[in-house]
Amino acid sequence: MRNPSPTRSAAHSAGQSAGQSAAPYAEALTAHAREPWLRLNVPGHAADPDAFAELAAFTGEAQLRLDVPPLLDGLDLGPDSPRATALRLAAEAWGARRTWFLTNGASQGNRIAVMALRSLGECLVVQRSVHSSVVDGLVLSGLRAAFVQPAVDRALGIAHGVTASDLARALAANPDAAAACVVTPSYFGAVADVRALADAAHAAGVPLVVDESWGAHFGFHPELPRNALALGADLVISSTHKLGGSLTQSAMLHLGDGPFADRLEPVLERVFQLTQSTSESALLLGSLDLTRRRLATGTDAVGRSLRAAELVRERIRDRGRFAVVSDGFADFPDIVAADPLRIPVDTRAGGIPGHEARWRLMTEHQVLVEVATDSAIVAVVGAGSAPDTARFVAALHALPVTVPPGRGTESLELPVPGEVRMTAREAFFAPSRSVPAEEAVGQVSASTLAAYPPGIPNVLPGEVITAELVSFLQSTARTPGGHVRGASDPEVRNLRTVTLPRC
Repeated sequence: MRNPSPTRSAAHSAGQSAGQSAAPYAEALTAHAREPWLRLNVPGHAADPDAFAELAAFTGEAQLRLDVPPLLDGLDLGPDSPRATALRLAAEAWGARRTWFLTNGASQGNRIAVMALRSLGECLVVQRSVHSSVVDGLVLSGLRAAFVQPAVDRALGIAHGVTASDLARALAANPDAAAACVVTPSYFGAVADVRALADAAHAAGVPLVVDESWGAHFGFHPELPRNALALGADLVISSTHKLGGSLTQSAMLHLGDGPFADRLEPVLERVFQLTQSTSESALLLGSLDLTRRRLATGTDAVGRSLRAAELVRERIRDRGRFAVVSDGFADFPDIVAADPLRIPVDTRAGGIPGHEARWRLMTEHQVLVEVATDSAIVAVVGAGSAPDTARFVAALHALPVTVPPGRGTESLELPVPGEVRMTAREAFFAPSRSVPAEEAVGQVSASTLAAYPPGIPNVLPGEVITAELVSFLQSTARTPGGHVRGASDPEVRNLRTVTLPRC
């Protein structure tokens, strides 16, 4: 794609009159639930706590009444409905031309984005450390991928972001690119230079898509980084439930008001209709509306969360056993800031592998953290939450020393991806078979294999499986809490490979 359409002004001003202090959909849904309805429609529980006593005990009676079907008058229908107004307010809050509420997570947003980009070309220049849902989008769309390798902290085995110069080189090498797709912030809170990345993409005549799943809260406090839309991104995926605080599985997709909006908006709407459930959850939609209001009006609450996260980092530094990973971000040219609500901890510096630290915190201290690798864990503080910081610091320092303090002698480097032999779509739909992992070495993968957490694909459909990758994935599967998404079995003893062509 080389001929972007001209910029158009924002189209969501109709929602501004309601003000960010309103939550029109959530308020209308609550009012609807108070009415004495005789419910002879779906869902089948009919909001009857007596007939469905176990469900009511599990969810609460109020949740049963809020669980209503879509397309209700007074809630969903019409350009001035509570739902339409809530969408306009969300677009205003994030600075978007248009926003879509998603009830299948940011994974749905990534799939929508990649499928829609197929209308602009046949190649996606994409950061190699994207979430596996982007690869799902490649399978669904048939787009060919040209990868940009992220910077990697080789001491800790952590992938960060990409630089504008690396993105520009990849775009120059792929003049048929439809778009560029990057991830920022990273799982560890590393923030890339979105302005420079957008400039590089636009100079090549393509839109910039940002998976900002971990940055839904950006821009809502002066101490937080600006969000990707404000820095020139054209399409942004926001996993609002992560640090924003809406209910799990709720997310947003934001279209920027830039030079590509006129071409992208209609196809995005069509793909949204193709992928969104026709029975989307009113509870999830309401939580998105409430979260938008809280972020847009809750600067003081976010400030308290920022202070809590900084207090944890200060106490970790003061005690000296562990290291704060983000303290070393300045050493990487692709990182321009750190998300202050993320607390990445180098546990190996304190004598315990990250996977073991995560497992012991959960089983011995009832403390849950978000991500673990062999070398580190990441704790997150939701925007507006007030965690017990002393409890976390005490539990962390109560962990036993199980390896010599330091980073160990074994390599923590992420395995190098194998050679690309087929597109993701070709490999996914090609004839395949499950073979022993050692036999799979040298063959083309038919599956996406991603070590969880954090879920960054290590093997893509169409890539050659290497012995190093097999060893890494099997080692991940053996760790407490480790999981490999896409594997044929939990221990990664077998892998699915393409049977034609043979390698």
